[in-house]
Amino acid sequence: MSTTHENYVRQLLAHFDADPDRAAVVSGGVTLTTGELAEATRRAGAVMRGQGVGRGDVVGILTEPNTPATLILRWAANLLGATAAHVRGMNAVSPDDELRLELQRAIVAEVGARVLAVDAANAGRARELLAAGTGGPVLAVYGPAGPDTVDLTAESGSGSVEDLDSSAFADEDLAVITQTSGSTGHPKGVCWPFAVKNEMATSARTRSADAHLLITAPLTHSSGFGADDTLFTGGVVILHPGFDPGAVLRAVAEHGVTRLILGTPQVYALATHPDRPGTDLSSLSELIYTGSHAAPLRLREALEIFGPVLMQVYGTTETGVLTMLFPGDHHDLRLCGTVGRPLNPDAVSVRDPDTGVALPAGEVGEVCAVPRWAMAGYWHEPELTAQATRDGWTRTGDLGHLDDDGYLHLTGRLSDVMKVKGILIHPAAVERVLSEAPGVSQAAVCGVEDADRVERIYAAVVARPGTVVDLDDLRRHVSGALSDNHVPSVIEICQELPVIGPGKPDRARLRTQARAAFGRDVSRV
Repeated sequence: MSTTHENYVRQLLAHFDADPDRAAVVSGGVTLTTGELAEATRRAGAVMRGQGVGRGDVVGILTEPNTPATLILRWAANLLGATAAHVRGMNAVSPDDELRLELQRAIVAEVGARVLAVDAANAGRARELLAAGTGGPVLAVYGPAGPDTVDLTAESGSGSVEDLDSSAFADEDLAVITQTSGSTGHPKGVCWPFAVKNEMATSARTRSADAHLLITAPLTHSSGFGADDTLFTGGVVILHPGFDPGAVLRAVAEHGVTRLILGTPQVYALATHPDRPGTDLSSLSELIYTGSHAAPLRLREALEIFGPVLMQVYGTTETGVLTMLFPGDHHDLRLCGTVGRPLNPDAVSVRDPDTGVALPAGEVGEVCAVPRWAMAGYWHEPELTAQATRDGWTRTGDLGHLDDDGYLHLTGRLSDVMKVKGILIHPAAVERVLSEAPGVSQAAVCGVEDADRVERIYAAVVARPGTVVDLDDLRRHVSGALSDNHVPSVIEICQELPVIGPGKPDRARLRTQARAAFGRDVSRV
């Protein structure tokens, strides 16, 4: 048992203590200083310790989307060497996408939470969540919420939470459990050890980047890691409860936002919003986008609008960031069809999905990686954990190829490939072509079997504001760019796409939508 780096929360609190009056987090029009965050974290940690929380225990966390409480409660649990298990949702892009009560109840039970830490807005839901159980976790609320709860903001007689012997903590102890859907839609707990969090903190402390980061995606996922990194480097985190393009534009101008991380469709929405031409975006130096495949022509439009600030990142919840397409790459339309080059070329490989053998440049296979900061596995899912790696390589489930210049081209998911008239069709290829059609804002594609068990292509399309999309024109566009076999049998014009993750199409919901469409009088070929 060993600890290579000091507990990341202790590192963070020491950083806060050095400059307690610095603005750190902006949420709901309220600015919290580093000193206020440090005090709140220590106080909540002391209360948790008074409830017996320590190394190896689990604290379930259920809060409103993207509020300081989400950060404070995770820090408080981790300060004690306990595991913070987020139970609100599994969508990495939308804070409003909350799991059903019964799923949250199951997660709290499965992780064996000693304490369920919630904010005041979720006290009622937490009571429902715990109502069916006996001898379950203590209900601790960030604020007074009644005699049946413990107040995490109250004074505690447990003494300093920093008098714990840090040498008793181990790198392999779990710091965070984040829920992800995988391809099935059922939550899986991705586990992150303290080794990863501690090393991330130590790495961040070597940098100085006075960034103003606007976060619209849930702090329960990778955005929480981004918040920690920004605070370690002396920056400010601005929290929004979800993505609203008008509100984001106003925030960039008001707070001098320098870094913005969005899903690919959200970049399109920002670029086409009517308030964008009149908004001062001069502070923005990094517009990072991720998630679904980007359409090169749409990226060219975004480059003309935002300037040389676009940066694409590719990775998974399990691996973290693997590749980047840098601002200068966006001037080359060909490169805009890629997800950039690996940050560490030796740690990314395209391999045969069946044999695991590395494939040469140009040949399509499964993208695999040896992440710098690897997950510890899935919570109590040894078979899934074993399936996620092979010969030391983490399997992403994504299909793609590396070109001769080292750029990674993604072609789809192993589980999503369609077979139409004996030909393998990748949904991403059709989605990209549809997204570049006149009048189209977004598109998602999946395959479904009809009554004769013949697989057919379904496409959901979102039109740009104020435009009318002609379905026959769309079919001709796909046929001309790809082939007749790629033309969707059914195309529906929708108000929005079902997504999960940072702009990724929710294939499970899309297939349900597709089956319903095939049963209606919808335009088809």
